[in-house]
This record gives sequence, C-alpha cells and structure tokens, in this order.
Amino acid sequence: MLVDLGAHLVDTDAISRSLTAPGGDAMDAIRLTFGDEMVDAQGAMNRARMRELAFSDPAALQRLEAILHPLIGLKAQALSEQARPDQIVIYDVPLLVESGRRWRDIVDRVVVVDCLPATQIERVMARSGWSREAVEAVLAKQATREQRAAVADHVLRNEGVSLGELRQQVENLWQLWNNAG
Repeated sequence: MLVDLGAHLVDTDAISRSLTAPGGDAMDAIRLTFGDEMVDAQGAMNRARMRELAFSDPAALQRLEAILHPLIGLKAQALSEQARPDQIVIYDVPLLVESGRRWRDIVDRVVVVDCLPATQIERVMARSGWSREAVEAVLAKQATREQRAAVADHVLRNEGVSLGELRQQVENLWQLWNNAG
C-alpha cells in the first residue's frame, strides 16, 4: 500500500530469498559452512532443513546470520540508492527487533503491523503450508507483540479491520509523514 502511495520498497525477506536461491550470492558460503545436505536438488538452500538446524542449534543460526546479514545489508543499501531523491524508502524487515540496532540505526521511524497471535499463526499456515506446531515453534523464537510495539513509532492494526480500513490507516500514516517536514 505504501508503494502504491509512492514509497520505494526494500524488502529484506525477498533479498534473503534471492541470496539463498539457486545461484544466489550466499550459496557457496552456505554449502561450504553447512555441507551439501543444506542445499536442495535445484541448488537453493534447503529452507526446511536449515530452519530445523537453526532452531535447534544457536551456533548454527549465528553462522547462517554471519553469512546472510552482511549480504542483506549490502543489497539493501544498493536497492535503497535506486530510490528517487524525493521518495520515502520503506525497509520491510521481518525480524527488526531481533536484529538489535542494525536496522533501527538506518531508519527514521519504525512501523509495526500488528494482529493477534492466533491470527498470525493462521495467516502463516495459509501462506506457507506449515503445520501449527512449526509456526508456533518459529514464533516462540521471535520477539513478542509487546517487544515489537515497544520499538514502534506507529502501529497499524491488522485485526478485525477491512482492507479498506487498513488502507485508511496506511494513508493516514503517509499523510503524517509527508506533512511532518
């Protein structure tokens, strides 16, 4: 919705997926660090196996992050430089709270899109095809709603609202930003 209003999007999750796709810039380091079993038949990172390893072994998660985070940062910077001088750059960072200051030092404001945990679980299950248990295990490792709200400058409620009502929240936020000077 912000892109429709004129923002320039830098999607860090999309960057991460491109880095771990067949031929992605992170794949040689992933193969070298974790072995061939973490690479699928097409040459992409085996996301299911890596998720299982990363959630059971904190050291493995740190090694993966040491590969991906610098590359994500470089790609994000390059993408942000493609914005027009008058464009607001929106960084979509799913794990902003978990990343410490890394992203918060880059952005002027933090917006959290919030919904109830049950709704979040249902949406992830519908989007990814994961089981409830898998979604709950991943969410248990992430920041809580309260932690996300604590770092937010703005919270958009995406629970019990129509798409039109959500769009109105986004447009109100856009107006606030563009009139803030």
